[in-house]
Amino acid sequence: MTKLDTQSTARAASYRPLISSERVKEIEGLRRTMAAHSGGEEGEQTHPFLGLTLRVPAQVMTPCPVSPMLGGAVFAEVRPGDKVLDMGTGSGSLALIAAKKGADVLAVDLNPHAVAAVAANARLNGVESQVEARESDVFDAVEGRFDLIVFNPPFQWFAAADYADVAGTDAGYQALTRFFREARAHLTENGRMIMFFSTMGDVEYFDKLIADSGFDHTVVLSTTQPVFDVPVDFTVHRLS
Repeated sequence: MTKLDTQSTARAASYRPLISSERVKEIEGLRRTMAAHSGGEEGEQTHPFLGLTLRVPAQVMTPCPVSPMLGGAVFAEVRPGDKVLDMGTGSGSLALIAAKKGADVLAVDLNPHAVAAVAANARLNGVESQVEARESDVFDAVEGRFDLIVFNPPFQWFAAADYADVAGTDAGYQALTRFFREARAHLTENGRMIMFFSTMGDVEYFDKLIADSGFDHTVVLSTTQPVFDVPVDFTVHRLS
């Protein structure tokens, strides 16, 4: 059994959707459609992103068409000298955006291919001295407190099929639930968080986690974009 299999098995199915059964079926259908269209690219791909050049291996999710909205929100939020944690960093796009603004960044991901990609992309974009990439399951390998935590979590609650799928789905929302339970202990006194979510997942559960956390909360950006002809709402959240 691989580490990914073990973690997916450990994340028990205690979660129950808060959205309607009809919406669950729509999301399941969208997931099947996305899976049927995945796997078309093999090997490393090069992608421009807000002035950066990202090299993304096949096992890591590439930035999507709405990712620049989140990148812009992160750039607007980061202050020079901030200590930033980029949770679930993927290719490192948000970590590099923060570093370009003058932050020192710890970028973590469950996917070891993502960790390697972040280190390579930091060197490629000239911010290797400001970005440390580390493998971590949520906060397992994270110490200390941060002025800003950035998290673009998996939107869906199904078990991941492979490491590439980890970026899109989180079995039973166990990682997301744990993130909200532990995040406060990793924030400085005036720390804040930028998070992303969408109606590709259970937004009612996400909203409940925010409400239960006790953070001040603002939706700073939102847009609706089609995903395989299905309208999907994407929102950027600021918590402090």
